[in-house]
Amino acid sequence: MTVPQPAPPPAELSWSLADIDYASIDIASVRDNRTLFYLLTAASFIESGSDTYASNLSTYFADVPDAAAWLAQHWESEELQHGLALRRYVAHVWPEFDWQRGYDRFFAEYSKTCSIDNFEPSQALEMAARCVVETGTATYYRALEQASAEPVLRDLSRRIANDEVRHYKYFFRYFNTLREREQLGRRKVFVALARRLLEIKNEDAEIALRNVLRIEQGREDVAEREVRALNSRCSAVVRRHLPIEMTVRMLLRPLHLHARFEDLVRRPIVAMVSRVMLY
Repeated sequence: MTVPQPAPPPAELSWSLADIDYASIDIASVRDNRTLFYLLTAASFIESGSDTYASNLSTYFADVPDAAAWLAQHWESEELQHGLALRRYVAHVWPEFDWQRGYDRFFAEYSKTCSIDNFEPSQALEMAARCVVETGTATYYRALEQASAEPVLRDLSRRIANDEVRHYKYFFRYFNTLREREQLGRRKVFVALARRLLEIKNEDAEIALRNVLRIEQGREDVAEREVRALNSRCSAVVRRHLPIEMTVRMLLRPLHLHARFEDLVRRPIVAMVSRVMLY
């Protein structure tokens, strides 16, 4: 398989694919790790589909010029770079996998979930929901970094995780501005956070894994029980390494809780996150 070549990145990106030493990948240490293959390939599919999501988000926030410009000019570019960086890693270690055909099948299904109709009913609530998504991605890549001893993958995972934390900070800032404009109470924010947390648990990953299996097995009729079993297997790896305190801290920030009350709800929130994100 031909290794994909990157388009010239915008100058604003904090790193480029040239910073990733693909030639030094310890292929022997990861080649036989099929769970890692599924985790990386699924992530590369999801990240590579970010342009459609970014375009719809920019449209939804068209009357918030600063947010729309950041989404179109920065967030989209960095997310697509994540997808390409992961794709190149997969191509180096598992060159026999037809990534493009798998991605095309994935995107045909995934793109239907990215429509504006699926967004939250207000801009502030959608920004809160984006905080949940960025929490999930940031902590996922932190877990992936800890799950592998391969140096190049650890470096790549760390870079992506740092980007996702920075994205979270932007979404959180825009949320705060829009929350004041919309005069939102904590209850509505909490409902939006919980709703998105429940929605992101399995849908994207299952769509990605289903289409990895289709290419791997050369057939369309992959049983849903097989997809769910694989998703559980992959989740178990993430579960063992997920930074739970970081996850809970990021999820609670949009609620702006007083310290004493945050201490009271931390335990049930940890239990909720453990159940929803890790199983």
